[in-house]
Amino acid sequence: MAVVKPFCCIRPRSDLADRIAALPYDVYNREEALEEVKREPMSFLKIDRAETQFGPEVDTYDPKVYQKARATLQKMIEDGYFLRDCDECYFIYELTMDGRSQTGIAACSSIDDYVNGVIKKHENTRADKEEDRIRHVDACSAQTGPIFLAYRSDERINQIVKWKKREEPIYDFVSPDGVGHRVWRICERRLVEGLREAFADLDRIYIADGHHRAASAVKVGLMRREAHPDFNGTEEFNYFLSVLFPDDQLMILDYNRVVKDLKGLSTPEFLLKVKEKFELEEVGATPCRPSCKGEIGMYLDKSWYKLTVKRELRSEHPVDGLDVSILQRELLQPVLGIQDPKTDKRIDFVGGIRGLKELEKRVAADCQVAFAMYPTSIGELFAVADAGLLMPPKSTWFEPKLRSGLFIHQI
Repeated sequence: MAVVKPFCCIRPRSDLADRIAALPYDVYNREEALEEVKREPMSFLKIDRAETQFGPEVDTYDPKVYQKARATLQKMIEDGYFLRDCDECYFIYELTMDGRSQTGIAACSSIDDYVNGVIKKHENTRADKEEDRIRHVDACSAQTGPIFLAYRSDERINQIVKWKKREEPIYDFVSPDGVGHRVWRICERRLVEGLREAFADLDRIYIADGHHRAASAVKVGLMRREAHPDFNGTEEFNYFLSVLFPDDQLMILDYNRVVKDLKGLSTPEFLLKVKEKFELEEVGATPCRPSCKGEIGMYLDKSWYKLTVKRELRSEHPVDGLDVSILQRELLQPVLGIQDPKTDKRIDFVGGIRGLKELEKRVAADCQVAFAMYPTSIGELFAVADAGLLMPPKSTWFEPKLRSGLFIHQI
């Protein structure tokens, strides 16, 4: 049974939503974040990445950065840039990219569901990456970036969303990257209770994207429980901001690999090693995008190849059968010496949103070989999480990205 509740939202004025809404904090490095805040001074990045308001002499993780985030958020609320809803509501959040839409519900999910495994994970988190957002959430006493959750499509939720979307949205804008954003507020009692009951009937929800933000929000909630031993479970710190999407609307893009060198092998020697594990077909100059599971595109010496996993290497195991696992197990590790892709400096990862031409650019610039992957499916993600297992690093790339600053949950 999942607890997914409405909340009293802090959100932008309708005439400022398009200027305030920002891509997630971890999409940018410091220089890119600074440039974005210069381009749009209202961008929520000045709160999510408050180091943009200091010179380079101030460290990104200096305590004053988090206090600046808190002060900036409070001032924008006081100055009327944000509205504070008095009623607990759900929100419908529709994103449209390249003519394709996906619609989720912005709400608050339970930290107990996270701890008890109702909310399922498929990635490990790193303490150093968690620490930054723990300090940010704690200083601001607010969650500002929603966690991207997924659930198996439910007809009752679909019908409520369909009915509500006949009304005019409270936000309707296109962000600079061409993604359309529309938001509807659900505060009618019967619809609120209908959504609450429908979510309560779900026995599992999945983190699609945002494992570190989720872990950080939960840890802040647990810290506040320790500081308030008389808590009764209704306090806002017992919940974290999320947007929940039905599985049949989600799109996962490929997450591709580039490797710096062939570990001393010549091209002919390397191709012989590849043939031991894969059927190999040279394609030529035309980029080779895999058309199905079990196919991998490879770019080497200005030529593309199609690799097809040999039947005896395939597996029904939720993790071992993933294309990214097979590539790592059969080629990257034994042939190219990539023992741990999380830490090895000889491998890098390129999100599918950048396209296959980006792989060619990387090979021309600083790498020797690139691998174009067929996207991991949402069904594969669910199977891994249901089995209590973990995916290899960089297995999924979700687009479009949820915007920060449209929904704020104060704790």
